[in-house]
Amino acid sequence: MSKESPAEKSQSPQKKGRPTPKRKDAESARKVSPLAPAHTKEEKARQKSAARVARMAQRAAYLRGDESALPLRDKGPVKKFVRNYVDSRRSIGEYFLPIIAIVLIISLIPVAVAAVMGVALMYAVLFASVVDGIFLTKRIKREVASRFPGESLKGLGMYGWLRSTQMRRMRAPKPGVAVGEKF
Repeated sequence: MSKESPAEKSQSPQKKGRPTPKRKDAESARKVSPLAPAHTKEEKARQKSAARVARMAQRAAYLRGDESALPLRDKGPVKKFVRNYVDSRRSIGEYFLPIIAIVLIISLIPVAVAAVMGVALMYAVLFASVVDGIFLTKRIKREVASRFPGESLKGLGMYGWLRSTQMRRMRAPKPGVAVGEKF
């Protein structure tokens, strides 16, 4: 049996010499209640209202088209050009949703011919929207290549086409040019 060195003795578990304190005593010694909220209701309400005001200001700046408030998807002079190009013209796609609403109402008419005509109208508008999107994509890429040489054309056509399929009032950021306006 070997004798333990003093260093080994200090590492061995020793009794505390006193009983484990009750939870109530330990919490009162810390002077912090784990159940107490970190913030008062008034502080939370102030933080919530300040965050809401900040979000509203950020959204207003985004809708205005403020470059600092735009997400990465919408930033840059090329994307601004594409937005202005799309906003300066009318497209069939922006009328797709109202036409679908009309088709839905027509389909409720008990006359079979009216329902078939409504569905045919819906498919015709969908096809025209896709064809318009293809031509719009080609025009956007051609214009961007001539005005911004060296810029990547990847995704610009789809960006423009998706914007052209939204109703003008629903677009975000809001249209910066009027229909038919030169920019």
